[in-house]
Amino acid sequence: MIKDLRSMPAWRSMDTIPILDLKAQYQSLQADIDRAVARVLASGQFILGPEVQAFEEEVAAYLGVRHAVAVNSGTDALVISLRSLGVGAGDEVITTPFSFFATAEAVSLVGARPVFVDVELDSFNLDPSKVTAAITPRTKAILPVHLFGRPAAMGAIVEVAQAHGLAVLEDCAQAFGARYCPPCENCQCTAATQQTLANQFTGAIGSMGAFSFFPTKNLGAYGDGGLITTNDDDLAERSRMLRVHGSRQRYHHEMIGYNSRLDSLQAAILRVKLPHIDRWNQERRRVAQTYHQALAGLEMIVTPRIVPGHVFHQYTIRVLDGQRDALAAYLKSAGISSMVYYPIPQDHCPMYKGQSPPNPVSDRLANEVLSLPIWPELSDATIEYIAATIRQFFQRL
Repeated sequence: MIKDLRSMPAWRSMDTIPILDLKAQYQSLQADIDRAVARVLASGQFILGPEVQAFEEEVAAYLGVRHAVAVNSGTDALVISLRSLGVGAGDEVITTPFSFFATAEAVSLVGARPVFVDVELDSFNLDPSKVTAAITPRTKAILPVHLFGRPAAMGAIVEVAQAHGLAVLEDCAQAFGARYCPPCENCQCTAATQQTLANQFTGAIGSMGAFSFFPTKNLGAYGDGGLITTNDDDLAERSRMLRVHGSRQRYHHEMIGYNSRLDSLQAAILRVKLPHIDRWNQERRRVAQTYHQALAGLEMIVTPRIVPGHVFHQYTIRVLDGQRDALAAYLKSAGISSMVYYPIPQDHCPMYKGQSPPNPVSDRLANEVLSLPIWPELSDATIEYIAATIRQFFQRL
């Protein structure tokens, strides 16, 4: 067991273990990325164009969808998807309170109202057993989030949506490369649905999927970027129009749209990275498994379940008995970064506060969750040091 952070060569010149370190990934791909950037610079074409089209084709083939539409952010992917689905003023969209604000914000940006339904305690994802009770005549869609890289209970969600004629938009911002792998106790859907959806990638299950390529994501660009996925030709065409000011043909604007085009530089970088995503996600699972073993037996800690298909965008523990903030402070004192995702559920944000029934599980998680450092190249030795520091904290209580 490592006793002294400064004895670790990887951190000899640093005071802190970061929550995420992207340098090793770049160094491993530097030559290929530099060539891709030079190729784009030499081409003189920096918005959409051949690089973006090639990336769309390659990522659609990887995810197993008919269409991939590249846009300039994950938030725009949500907004444009909602617009493409016809969601607008007076409509309601059922979603989770326990997510980054962009999920609900996108619903509000198209003029609809987010309806917050509580989450499952173990998965942090939308609880499908509570969705039906929230459906009204104004409900247009269900917007589950595959939080921290764990797929939501899509079988049950899809069945509810089909029974009520609703669209399903998957928020896959944290779940690139995650697969839905039923059966599990959290998804009480029929065997037929399980068989139909088994092993599909997130973003290929619902009516549409929305991805983010923010640099911290499992598949991250070197700036903003996003992606819309669908198997519906009409939805794809509408999304392509909306990303370029509502036009199919230049200067022929058929609807109010957006300036939401992916940069060619980002597409070229993502094309270099895409072939490595499975390996990186497997390494994230290795990190999660190492944490799981190193933290075993701590009664004040609940570690995330390692279920098939989970790609661990974050490794998020629950810290019980009100000790979360004290543990975070102790880790900081030992040179270990941690983050709270998310301290304020969306339904408690000022613009939504008081508009929804209580969501006690989400509220509880906001006071318990703590995300620990994770990236594919994180060493077992560093994980052991982090776990030893956590154990030391609880031994002091």
